[in-house]
Amino acid sequence: MEIQANCKCGKKHIFTSEVIVKEGAILELPRLLQQYSAQKVFLIADKNTYAAAGEAVRKIVEKTVKVASCIFAEDALEPDERSVGRAVMYYEADCDVVIGVGSGVINDISKIVANMAGKPYIIVGTAPSMDGYASATSSMSMDGLKVSLNSRCADVIIGDTDILKNAPLKMLKAGLGDMLAKYVSIAEWRIAHIITGEYYCEEVAQLIRGAVKKCVDNAEGLLRREDAAIEAVFEGLVIGGVAMAYAGVSRPASGVEHYFSHVWDMRGLEFGTPVALPGIPCAMATMKAVELYEKVLELHPNPEKARAYVESFDLESWNAELRDFLGSSAETMIQLEKKEGKYRKDTHAARFLRIAEKWDAILQVLREELPKAEELCKLMET
Repeated sequence: MEIQANCKCGKKHIFTSEVIVKEGAILELPRLLQQYSAQKVFLIADKNTYAAAGEAVRKIVEKTVKVASCIFAEDALEPDERSVGRAVMYYEADCDVVIGVGSGVINDISKIVANMAGKPYIIVGTAPSMDGYASATSSMSMDGLKVSLNSRCADVIIGDTDILKNAPLKMLKAGLGDMLAKYVSIAEWRIAHIITGEYYCEEVAQLIRGAVKKCVDNAEGLLRREDAAIEAVFEGLVIGGVAMAYAGVSRPASGVEHYFSHVWDMRGLEFGTPVALPGIPCAMATMKAVELYEKVLELHPNPEKARAYVESFDLESWNAELRDFLGSSAETMIQLEKKEGKYRKDTHAARFLRIAEKWDAILQVLREELPKAEELCKLMET
């Protein structure tokens, strides 16, 4: 899959994974395993995804190869050190291919195992619920902090619509929510390019815009589990991962709305509060981000006000607030912020000047990329 050999952005965009989205797609597995000359596969699933598709996958592949497996029995599986360690312990050295059967958590764990083993990886998606299918990173909980770890992009992504359309409705909604987040991510990517000169590619951005439009156009069909709507969301989520691979950064698919989601995840780990599938909080955070950006449209840079705020900003008080809100996981965040230097007062003036100089261009991006809050609210109510 390729945009063009030499894109206008100066990069060569190449995505080599095979993507199969259709009815009965899992029937392609014997061909794929033959392609890899596989003699034995390592199957990873949880009890729900095994019932949804894992058992069917096992029956298909067992006709031609041996199968070793790790089936998690937890009701709420966490993508953390413990779950990865368990999968690694079940892995058998003579396995030729890793097959993950699931969506977010199973995919994240499986990618790490495949990367460690240095083996080809096939993901059989069980829900169009997140955009990590085509990503080479895994979203994990490590030391109480949500982090993205380098792992392995799936060599083959299978979206069998006979399986996907039977996913729980909350997972279908989560997939659409993850796609809605792309409104904000593209806007912020463009703004980052304007302010800091960060890399940006219009071709990649256009890929995302087209995928989001297709999902929104089919949103009502998603509630009816229509094949076209299921395909639109699954393909859109795959395109999100492809876009990140093309760009080499998460910008095309992840913006401030994902920070909201990560913070809620961290609170869930720390205080045991319930946390929804990532796409749901991302959708809610997209709504709040759009509302906030509409307020930004009414603002004008005020250097005196900005300077006064920076001078009065008390980092220790802010860190205390973080510790109160996030508990022990705040320490990792505080150290990360210290490394990134976001709160350095000596660099603020130059950054503010750049923003003020480009203010009209920034507002233009917001107007071009973001839906009206009222329109987004109606879609989310639907």
